Amino acid sequence: MLTRRALGALPLLATPAIAQPAWPNGPVRIVAPFPPGGSVDTVSRLLQQPISAELGVPVIVENRGGASGSLGTAQVARAAPDGQTFVLVFDTHATNPALLPNMGFDTRRDLAPVLLLGTAPNMLLTHRTRPWQNMAEVVAAARARPDAITYGTIGNGSLAHLGMVLAQRAAGIQLTHVPYRGGGPLATSAMAGETDLVAATGTIFVEHLRQGVLRPLAVLGPRRRASLPDVPTMAEAGLPGVEAEAFWGILAPAGTPPAVLARMEAAARRATEVPEVRERLTTIMGIELRNEGGAAFGAFLDRQIDVWGRVIRENDIRPD
Repeated sequence: MLTRRALGALPLLATPAIAQPAWPNGPVRIVAPFPPGGSVDTVSRLLQQPISAELGVPVIVENRGGASGSLGTAQVARAAPDGQTFVLVFDTHATNPALLPNMGFDTRRDLAPVLLLGTAPNMLLTHRTRPWQNMAEVVAAARARPDAITYGTIGNGSLAHLGMVLAQRAAGIQLTHVPYRGGGPLATSAMAGETDLVAATGTIFVEHLRQGVLRPLAVLGPRRRASLPDVPTMAEAGLPGVEAEAFWGILAPAGTPPAVLARMEAAARRATEVPEVRERLTTIMGIELRNEGGAAFGAFLDRQIDVWGRVIRENDIRPD
């Protein structure tokens, strides 16, 4: 027979299970901190339905562009750590701390890494109306006319921009940078041939490449892209040390319960394994899936922040 003392202890034993809040307890919001039409928006919406199916609640993608992704990310950094709000960041997340010291949040302290989805090398492309067929011709033209050749990126401090800073240093040339406010505006500009060159991941230029509107010149990465095997790396084109790989990853407000982070990580990971999603991300967008969890993603971000912060300081890069 249970004593009064034993009976009194039973609720205490059950308390931890009862005290755990149900999650998710409503719609989950993923902030895409760039305008519609870019790679962050595309990746967010590819994951939206599969994650919703895994969690059993609606998933809402909300575009909050501005300040190289820092405005939308700041909103998430200040959100309640209840598992209802996440952010899908791009490579500018690692460069903004050195560029924008007054962002209103601390990148390392105020956000919890959930999952590094994948990476992709940036590329240098040119509009079909321009004459250059390879990097050697671009370099020769730039040496003949310093500052006359323009190149567009998603914005100051993006890894495409910093990669091109390294390329110019390696080649001994000077180009004119034209920053846009995200991949959507850059894609529109690229289609119209507003700049001579475009530096970007290529994830949003699939149709441009297929139609021949843009001509790829070089890959800013350690190896050629499988989908474009004839396009050399910058090193192969005679410019060693020019590598700038973009990345996409999910973060949550710091203090979000570990169990919630683990479940969101698993849901996002499984979303990338849906055949249609995986095909779009890897074959069409050219993203190399990494699916590295919170600890590994945090270490990755630390390295990126340190490496690119040094490039920004050494080259006196300023925000838009």
